Amino acid sequence: MNIDANGNSLQKARNIKKELVNWRREFHSNPELGFRETRTSARIADIMTEMGYQVRRGVGRTGVLAEKGAGSPVVAIRADMDALPILEANDTPYVSKNPGVMHACGHDAHMTIALGTARLFADTPFPGTLRFLFQPSEEVGDDEGISGAPRMIADGAMESVQTVLALHVDSGYPAGEITLKSGVASAGVDTFYGSVIGKGGHGAKPHEVVDPIYLSGLVILALHGIVSRRLHPFDPAVVSIGTIHGGQIDNVIPDQVELTGTLRFMESDVQHIIHAEVEHAFSIARNLGGDYRLRFEIGYPPMFNNPTVVETIRNVASPLLGAEHIHTPKMEMGAEDFGFMTAIAPGAMFTLGCARPGEERKLHSPIFDIDEECLPVGVAVMTQTALAYLTGSV
Repeated sequence: MNIDANGNSLQKARNIKKELVNWRREFHSNPELGFRETRTSARIADIMTEMGYQVRRGVGRTGVLAEKGAGSPVVAIRADMDALPILEANDTPYVSKNPGVMHACGHDAHMTIALGTARLFADTPFPGTLRFLFQPSEEVGDDEGISGAPRMIADGAMESVQTVLALHVDSGYPAGEITLKSGVASAGVDTFYGSVIGKGGHGAKPHEVVDPIYLSGLVILALHGIVSRRLHPFDPAVVSIGTIHGGQIDNVIPDQVELTGTLRFMESDVQHIIHAEVEHAFSIARNLGGDYRLRFEIGYPPMFNNPTVVETIRNVASPLLGAEHIHTPKMEMGAEDFGFMTAIAPGAMFTLGCARPGEERKLHSPIFDIDEECLPVGVAVMTQTALAYLTGSV
């Protein structure tokens, strides 16, 4: 099933659509959470071995590295494997068999498209090295707050890589459409964990206590004022409080209130300002007789799409899909740990339309599902882009 630089990969990908659908449904039926993808990674390793790739297992804990070829250039394709802790509400033959765990972010499709790309390259001679990175735990960090991309990097997954590629399904566009953007394409993300500490007591005697619920109200107001009053209006950022916990009974003022939240930013300078301002917000408690504890968990950096790689994807996709089916996405503050990889080697992620006709099934929802017509499209664009870099026809 040889492919060439003339763009015949779309028909080749359509020829293996049945295999793509079978893989995707198998993965969807058997989702696993981050750093627990033991069945998934074993299955992927077996498939890649059968296709003739050299395979390393246990990369970044539960990841798989598979490659073919030798020497330069080294082109890497990354696909994430983990699912989300969501109880699936779909009624399909391939519904999740693991209650409370679901592929609600399309990682089943990402793995499938990478495998399909590997299938098209399996019988195709090419110069250089093609490397596949099946990555664990994009969604969450481990007990040290570290996600799958840096874990794989630490195990050598990005050594000698000159170009790295990835995609993400997008339920906002139909199959056959893609979006891509140069420069910063997704936000950086950190998490804060804070405690507002007071002195509890009887609810009927508030004058005898230092009420952490009252203090936390002031802290919350200050946190919500960071973006609107402490940052430059043209600096994109988000400060959102996700959890508040305090007290156990109506007539007892507690000793402390716990708050956690997410911080989003597009630039490192803004990240540093936000951290300082979160600290200032919590310090209000100390000024009014209470105290606080605060720690930050550093998450993912902003993901940077190399402009040259983006242009290559666009040039490859235009004859395959038609230029009218290639769009520039609206900027949002979602985060992606693929940014760790594009910080090491030039790379880019494009999004692949997957909306089911006439239905709204959003990412991270219990009814998320895809139009499987998107699978050959993803394989074709990824294959032709990788081939362009391997053959130097960029």
